Amino acid sequence: MKRSSTSEAAVSAAAAGDEAAAEGRGVPQAEPVDRLEAHRTELTGYCYRMLGSAFEAEDAVQETMVRAWRSYDRFEGRSSLRSWLYRIATNVCLDLLKGSQRRARPMDLASPSSVDGPIGTGLPETTWIGPVPDERVLASAGDPAETAVARESIRLAFVSALQRLAPRQRAVLILREVLSWSASEVAELLGSSVASVNSALQRARATLAASGDRAADEPPPLDDAQQALLRRYVDAFERFDMDALTAVLHEDSTLSMPPYALWLRGRTDILKWLRGPGEGCEGSHLVPVRANGRPAFGQYRADGAPWAIQVIETADGRVTALQSFLDTERLFPLFGLPLRYGGDAISPASAS
Repeated sequence: MKRSSTSEAAVSAAAAGDEAAAEGRGVPQAEPVDRLEAHRTELTGYCYRMLGSAFEAEDAVQETMVRAWRSYDRFEGRSSLRSWLYRIATNVCLDLLKGSQRRARPMDLASPSSVDGPIGTGLPETTWIGPVPDERVLASAGDPAETAVARESIRLAFVSALQRLAPRQRAVLILREVLSWSASEVAELLGSSVASVNSALQRARATLAASGDRAADEPPPLDDAQQALLRRYVDAFERFDMDALTAVLHEDSTLSMPPYALWLRGRTDILKWLRGPGEGCEGSHLVPVRANGRPAFGQYRADGAPWAIQVIETADGRVTALQSFLDTERLFPLFGLPLRYGGDAISPASAS
């Protein structure tokens, strides 16, 4: 599937197609594209929370940009450009979610697997919440408190919890509690009433509370102690030192590997799995990236072949989750990683 991250190119292509008609209406060419593109990152973050897939989010934003360009001459400024774009993006997402199944993590679907059980067959990509590079969905500058909330709200566990909500409830909760829109603003966007928005928010909060997950007010900073923990983890994993891994893994840590439904809970089972079915990880190289507001790594096997994007969760001075995503053909280009260890990096903007 061709990704839509070519940014202005696709919008400009749509613009070129409409150029003659646009000139006849006196619509300027360059300014609209620039104004629309200024909102791409935040819109991608919104669509990712709605859809649970970086690829679907980028496609949704591209569709939003094209629709906005084609309707730009009819945008009369009765609302802000940002609000107008969010209205279009919401409609695109709601259309995409019609009849689709809920994306999830392996631990959302079944109890922990047995370390001795079969790994099974991979499930379709549409089954899973996928990782997203921070730079695609988080603004590089902004209010630190808002950035902290935004980072927490793209955590894999929270995005998975959002998928439990009905699509309109999902939009209401994201707009109200993540993006801090007022009830009246959300009502206008959805063509609804304030009372209806408040009711949807109340139901969404109750569903999230029952799921046991919500966006934290502010994540712990990646301080010196956490940086040291990550260095110890990388050193232990690359040396495949089970004793060193024992020291960095939390006793209740988890391991998951989409597209497989298999997941493990507990340091003992994780280490047993690495010594057995996971022995092919020996000699791996880890290349740091950032995903879902968390430290992450591109994992290459000893022969230099890409194996997984690892997203790491930490707490209490230990690694609490190893979330490995094995769709390397699409994910490594998404993260700008070469398809061979030591190879040339792939520009995310030109990957397909």
